[in-house]
Parts: sequence; C-alpha cells; structure tokens
Amino acid sequence: MKKWKEIKKHGYNIILNEGGQNIAYSPNSGVKIIEEDGYAFKNLSKSGKLEKYEDWRLPVEERAKDLASKMSIEQIAGLMLYSAHQSISTKDDFFSKAFAGTYNGKKLEECDAKITDLTDQQKNFLLNDNLRHVLITVVDDAKTSAVWNNNVQAFVEKTGLGIPVNTSSDPRHGASADTEFNAGAGGDISKWPEPLGLAATFDSELVRNFGHIAAKEYRALGIATALSPQVDIATEPRWMRFNGTLGEDPILSRDLGEAYCDGFQTSYGENEINDGWGYDSVNAMVKHWPGGGSGEGGRDAHYAYGKFAVYPGNNFDDHLIPFTEGAFKLKGKTKKASAVMPYYTISYNQDKKNGENVGNSYNKYIINDLLRDEYKYDGVVCTDWMITKDNHVVDAFISGKCWGVETLSEDERHYKALMAGVDQFGGNNEVKPVLNAYEMGVKEHGEEFMRARFEKSAARLLLNIFRTGLFENPYVDVDKSQELVGNPEFMQAGYDAQLKSLIMLKNKNNVLPINERKKVYIPKRKIKESKDWFGNVIPAREIDPVSKVIVEKYFNVVDDAKDADFSIVFIESPKTVGYTKEEGYLPISLQYRPYTAVNARETSIAGGDPLESSTNRSYLGKTNFASNESDLDIILETRKAIGKKPVIVSLNMTNPTIVGEFEQYVDGIITDFGAQTQAIMDIISGNVNPSGLLPFNMPANMGTVEAQCEDVPHDMKCYEDELGNVYKFAYGLDFNGVINDSRVAKYKIK
Repeated sequence: MKKWKEIKKHGYNIILNEGGQNIAYSPNSGVKIIEEDGYAFKNLSKSGKLEKYEDWRLPVEERAKDLASKMSIEQIAGLMLYSAHQSISTKDDFFSKAFAGTYNGKKLEECDAKITDLTDQQKNFLLNDNLRHVLITVVDDAKTSAVWNNNVQAFVEKTGLGIPVNTSSDPRHGASADTEFNAGAGGDISKWPEPLGLAATFDSELVRNFGHIAAKEYRALGIATALSPQVDIATEPRWMRFNGTLGEDPILSRDLGEAYCDGFQTSYGENEINDGWGYDSVNAMVKHWPGGGSGEGGRDAHYAYGKFAVYPGNNFDDHLIPFTEGAFKLKGKTKKASAVMPYYTISYNQDKKNGENVGNSYNKYIINDLLRDEYKYDGVVCTDWMITKDNHVVDAFISGKCWGVETLSEDERHYKALMAGVDQFGGNNEVKPVLNAYEMGVKEHGEEFMRARFEKSAARLLLNIFRTGLFENPYVDVDKSQELVGNPEFMQAGYDAQLKSLIMLKNKNNVLPINERKKVYIPKRKIKESKDWFGNVIPAREIDPVSKVIVEKYFNVVDDAKDADFSIVFIESPKTVGYTKEEGYLPISLQYRPYTAVNARETSIAGGDPLESSTNRSYLGKTNFASNESDLDIILETRKAIGKKPVIVSLNMTNPTIVGEFEQYVDGIITDFGAQTQAIMDIISGNVNPSGLLPFNMPANMGTVEAQCEDVPHDMKCYEDELGNVYKFAYGLDFNGVINDSRVAKYKIK
C-alpha cells in the first residue's frame, strides 16, 4: 500500500512519507524514486535498486559505511576537500570581489548570469574534483543564499552517487553598530555580540539559545556546518584573534563552548531525525585544537611571523579543557562536536613522542595520539585553510601556511597530514594532491591499508551529511527562508544578548545613567593609515564614530563641547602589528602611546623560517605605535574642552586594553564587544541596567603584559582605577555598584 504523496515546490519536488522521513529531489536531476514497503526512497546511485545508503530507515552509521565502501578513491579524495571561500554576492566590498568567480569565462557584470548560478570554478570542483564541502562568505540576502543552495544541490544530485553538498560558514551573526533595532521589524540575520561579548554575559543558556537560533537561520540559508566555536583560551592578551574567543578562563570557555555546540547541533520535535540530530541541526566544527591562544608575543599563526605557540608556564593541558570537558561532553543527545579544526600553530616542544615541531595538523602526536587515542575523538578533523600550500612571504595573510613542513612538496604535506589522523583539507579545491598522497601510502603500506584509511575518513565525513538530513532533503523553501532569517523574535533575542554583553567598568559619582534628554557632544575619530588582516591599506581618515541619527533618539547632539551637558567619546582598543618588512619583529602594544619594549625577552622561545636568516624573534628595545593613538588624544582634548562636565568613554574592546592612560580623566567607561550603538545608548540612558562581566583580566601596564606567560590565564597584575575597583576577570558594575551575583560566585577566581 502506497504511503507517500508528492508535492511540487519551486525548483524541486518533496515527497511526504507517512510515518517516515520526507525526501526531496530535483525533477531535472534524473533521480528515480524507488518504492519499498509502501515508502518512497531516492535512488541516488542510479542503480535501479535500493542501496543501503539510500534507505532512511537504517542507522546513519551503517549508511555512511555502506556509501564509503561504494565510493572510488577519486570520489573519497574529493570528499576530503573543503573549498576555498565562495562569495554569493553582488556587493561592492572586498570579500565579494576577492572571492568572486566567472560565468562561462566572464565576470558577473559582463554577462546575463545570475548571482545564484554556479560559477565556472564551482562547477569544476564539484564535477571534476568531486568536492562536496563548500565554504561560503558574503551572501546578498536569504533568498539569494537559498536559491544558490537549491541550484548547487540539484547540480550534484545528478552526478556520481548523488552525495549532497555540505555548505559551511564562519560566524556571520555579528552586529553592525549603525543598524537600528526595531522590535517589530526583521533584518537580514539576527545580530549578536562577538563571541567575547557572549562570554561577557557569563550565561550558558543564553549561548545555547544563540546556537539554536543561529542554527535555524543557517539551515534556512542552506548551511549545515558552522566553522565555530573558537574555544581557544585567550591566555595571550595581545593575540589578534582574542575577540573571537570566549575569553581567557578555561572553565568559562568550557561551559560556553559546550552550550554553543549543543545549541547548534540539537534538533527538537518534528525536526529531530535521531539522537538529537535533524533538520535544525548544524555541525559544529570546534576550533582550534589544541588551542591557539598562546602565540609568542601575541603574534598570530595566519602569518609566518606568528607560527609558534609557546608554553613558558608549562600549561599546555589547560588549553585542552574547553575541548575535552566542553565540546566533547555535550549535555544534549548529539554528545560531542561533530568536527574539530586544528590551528595553524606549531605547538612548540609539545610533541612528547616524536619531538616534532610542525603545524598541528601535521603532528601525529597532537592529532592521532592525543586527540584520537587519548581523548577518543572519532569525529571529523579538518585542517585550517591553505596549510598545504607554499608560503613565500613572512607577513602575508593570503598565502600558504605550511609551518614546519616548508621543505615538503604539496603532495607530501597531504600525505603527512593524512598519516597524522586528518580527514579533510581546508581551502583546497584540487583533488590531485590527495590522490598523489594516496599513491604514496600505497607504496609504503599497500592498497588494502590505504583503501581502509580513506574509507575511515569518508565514513566520518558522510556521517555529518547523513545526520543533518541532507541525503533526504538538501533543499530549502525559499519563501520560508525569507520569513525565518532575521525574523523579529530572533532579532529581539540577539539585541537582548547585546545588552547583556555590555560592561560598565567605571561610574564615578553615579554619573550614569543619564536619563534626561540632555545635550551630548560626540567628537570625531582621527585614524592614521593602517592595514587590515589581508594587507590592504586602510587610508587615514576622520570619521563620525556612530550614527548621530541613532543618538538623537536619546539625547540632543551638539557640535561644540562648550554647548554640551556631557560627552560620549567612542574609541577602540589600540591597534598595532607585530611585524613589518621594514622593521622586522615589533612589540604588539595594548596602550595608545608609543611603547618601547625594555623588558622583553632577549631571545625568543621559538623561531626559524626558511625565509629568515635568524631564529631569534626578539623585539627587545624596539618601539611600536598604535594606528589609533589619536583615540587617547580625543579623550584628553574632550576633557579639556568640556571642563568639569561628565565624559563617558564607550570602548569597543578587541583585546584587554590599558585604560590607565585615560581612566582618571573620565567619569564613566562602557565597553562592548560588537554591539549596535542603540544598545550602548540604552545603557547610558538607563533604559537597561548593565550586567556584563569581564571575561578576562585587564592589565595595569605593558610591563605586566611582558612578564606574563603566553599560556597561563589570570597571571597579569590587573588595573585598579581611582575608585579602587580592580578590572579583573568577572568584574563589572551595574547602577547599584559592583556586581556580585551567582555568576560571579560560580566563576570568580579565588
């Protein structure tokens, strides 16, 4: 007796199986429907019979192993690839342009193609390289992303064994300062604080709810894997990726990392398929194993000059806690994060077995012995992006990151990573090096061994596609996507989280809140020329730091400090870099005024690169200058201009900042980690009582920064302000004084 019915949708058909899983397919893909026991199944293999991997009634583990056994080595090698960044955007910005493709050899603006069409490059790596994992960056909107997803799924459905595409994304829920929140209106996607802001809430359930909401929005966009969370404990305060972490404390990072992964991965009710997995589930690729937050001198391993993570405090094990006790021990039914990304870093002198100093993904001790064997992790291990490519420049962001294996060929790097226990290669669209690595393994271990090794990785990778229901229905309803992404309920939750992430550090004489409609002076910011992550020059400029239209909803904005009742000065953490071609290694500074490193190491702990003649990366005696030193000048100028009237500083903090240069000159300090101006105004005006807590320590000076160990949390002397408050982990003020609630009691360092 037939137990299914078919419904035509825009671009695909969906079959409703009574009491079973629904399936969807493209009518143009050539896929046939097989009926068995009254139920409908997709014959993705085109074999004419129901294969085990096509049978949604079977356990996903059995289906994954069956499909892996049917795949050719070429197909498995393609499954091991993770694409370079793909933009689905017509916007006139760096990411849209940098990652754009061509359409029949022409740029989008030169032809009649649509942005939702597949590019030449995408067709090539999907068809010829058998790639099935795609990383997308910017998208025009929810509709664009949904239509592109449906097009790409229809394209792969008709090829090979019909394996769907598993699309992924880096975090995409950050707030834009000048957008305005309206409780009754939606947006392009819900807006939340940066991860460091989530950490400032000290609220696991808020983070878990963020995961649930973000996962629903991801799935509506066609995204089934999140390249997050970043649970590296940020024990080195100068690290440029500090604001992407959950702070410096291993226990707080453990708890919030668990909640983040559990929220993203767990489906409920009718959307659950099995064991917590389902159509609202997004695979969490937790990163970066075994922790990348201890780069020497704060330098980052995206660059050759920052490739070493060091452990002068012998504290390697603390960096594992957010993984082994958090992401690998979820409270929900999915049990553990389904994927792990090792960092670019060489975990210097941490290989206890072979003594190798190579990038983590190449280190058999770090991946196989520690992650796989000791901690029993059996999920996917995916390298960070472009680790197998050559590097030719010490300070380039877009370049290969083959740290420690620079002398190996690209094929040999793939083979070494595979033998270390890696399953997948981030940022690699080309299958040839993986196939060559397979042949190397056959010569060393034999065909049977290498076939089994490849099938093991294939089964892991396929499991994440099966569990999220993509084999049954990889398509998204375009209309529902537009309704769901950025809907008012989700926007409200994100805005509430922003409010909870804001920290009040200082409130002299209870100057805050300012709940009358007073006159406010907001000085412009003057910023020197600088460079972004990618090496692009950002020209010198003078800007309004926030939208005055938003501020006007709370206060009357005046152009002259003399006419104001008070001032709000908007600034950012000091910006410096740790290396330039002209001067070599430099101290990364957390202060605004020029900093000379008189107490730095005479000899660096680690060093050495084929592009360098010296192994000593010391910056002792050198001076560095913050590109936004003028932020401090503006505070001092404003204080002088406004006299004894209140000066409030709003600090967008990306790293622990030395506030001693200005704290005594101001009356209030509010800090944010990516929040809309409106949220800051809601705190200053008293609409909302601040509740955020510092998820890290704020240093008293650069001397204590130099003295601390890169791998040890809570080992700096903290700043004490003129009121006697110490800016340490779990500190924050509300309008009644220092916060001392259950969160503080739970996490405060004794």
